[in-house]
Amino acid sequence: MSAPFAKYGSMTATKLDLTGLKCPLPALKTRKALKALKPGDFLEVHCTDPLSVIDIPNLIRETGDRVEITERAERQIVFLIEKTHGLPAAVAGSSSRNQDS
Repeated sequence: MSAPFAKYGSMTATKLDLTGLKCPLPALKTRKALKALKPGDFLEVHCTDPLSVIDIPNLIRETGDRVEITERAERQIVFLIEKTHGLPAAVAGSSSRNQDS
């Protein structure tokens, strides 16, 4: 098997190894790691918890960041997440509604 995200070879990503952790820890530790990143930085998250395929994308929708790629192999799930400076969709939508009033 090739290395995760080999096509992003020149890009640097912070790696977060969450193998063996169960829900809710992968999502909580991913949230904490994202807070330390600057917009444009990438976070490569390695998980083994099957629920992470639900929890981490939901977290990313809340934070407004972007999941670039998700890879699954046997028991491991790997996410490549880009830290953005965008607001979560719910917050952005509510602020635009308030301006219309």
